[in-house]
Amino acid sequence: MTARTPVTGRAAAGAEDTDRDRLPKPGFAFSAATWKEIAHLLTNLPMSTVGFVYVVTVLSTGAGMAVTVIGLPLLAAGLWGQRQLGRLERLRVRALLGVRIDEPSPLPLRGQGGGLSGMWLALKDPVAWRGVLYDVIRFPWGVFTFSVTLTSLFVLWPVLPFLARGMANVDRAMARALLSPSDELERRIAELESDRGVVVDAAAADLRRIERDLHDGAQARLVNLAMGLGLAKEKLLEDPDAAAAMVEEAHGEVKLALQELRDLARGIHPAVLTDRGLDAALSSVASRCTVPVKVTVDLDSRPAEAVEGIAYFTVSELLQNVSKHSGASQASVDVWRSGDRLMLQVVDDGVGGARLDGGSGLRGLAERLDAVDGLFVVDSPEGGPTTVTAELPWRDRGAPARRAGGRRRR
Repeated sequence: MTARTPVTGRAAAGAEDTDRDRLPKPGFAFSAATWKEIAHLLTNLPMSTVGFVYVVTVLSTGAGMAVTVIGLPLLAAGLWGQRQLGRLERLRVRALLGVRIDEPSPLPLRGQGGGLSGMWLALKDPVAWRGVLYDVIRFPWGVFTFSVTLTSLFVLWPVLPFLARGMANVDRAMARALLSPSDELERRIAELESDRGVVVDAAAADLRRIERDLHDGAQARLVNLAMGLGLAKEKLLEDPDAAAAMVEEAHGEVKLALQELRDLARGIHPAVLTDRGLDAALSSVASRCTVPVKVTVDLDSRPAEAVEGIAYFTVSELLQNVSKHSGASQASVDVWRSGDRLMLQVVDDGVGGARLDGGSGLRGLAERLDAVDGLFVVDSPEGGPTTVTAELPWRDRGAPARRAGGRRRR
């Protein structure tokens, strides 16, 4: 069982676009669609000439000067300009040929890393390089289609609709193949945008939980404490015994408030995790579990703070589920490193039947791990045992965070 639910709306939308974009059959009487195809074929020559000249002058100059200081920036700027030419061509294909091609996502040229990072993104931009190939291939094709179409307007006009449809179909196929955005790149961008939303929602939920715990717990106790001490102060002279009893009660309230604050701090980030690492922190969590838990942590070094925190809270919530829902008599927690992955496994001998949609919080855990390129698998047949395995990307402590290059296949 995996965490991600695939999005299927695009396939339905594509089917609707196909039905809407179906062209009428060509005939001897020129229809509006035929005239649009003829206009597209006649404008192929000037448009392809502009694109070819741009590629030859700007991009070839930048590539030829790549050994100099200004060569690579010039080539990067040329590729960015090629993207704009591709946008114009998509508009022309949409208006005259009825082909709706999605616009590629813009390059994050102002992201982290400064100008060098933006230049490198422009240099390896697959959309721009496919646009270069499109302009190079289309120049001789543009000359051919312009010549055939112009000649047929005066000589072969009875068969021109059929010729125009055939040549326009070649243009449609060429535009779809070379001007469309990369499916893999767009899929990855969509995943990252979705994951960003999950992380933001999770952070907002945590903030609301902390605010609620403070308001309903420690804050309420501190208010009662202040009121009790105020009453004790008023009775201090006239009724010392009653004042002493109120102070004693306030002392108990202070202890309870301190305990709630410690529990709240432990829920945000436990001190034992910062000071002693996963082994001690998970042993502390296991000691509070209602089921005997064996903890085994086999790590040569500590992972990055963020990875360590996610691992801790994942195991903590899984052990809470064991206490509340499993009916188990014993459980185990294993943590180890496998290559560039931090592996977590929680096993119990309970009744089983755990599911991601079962209301036990497993779905939220799966989404949080998926948002950081992790993996979450639940194996829980009816009657048990239940085995939950989680993977997290390993980063050494103190190493900078890196953008994930791709998701592990599920």
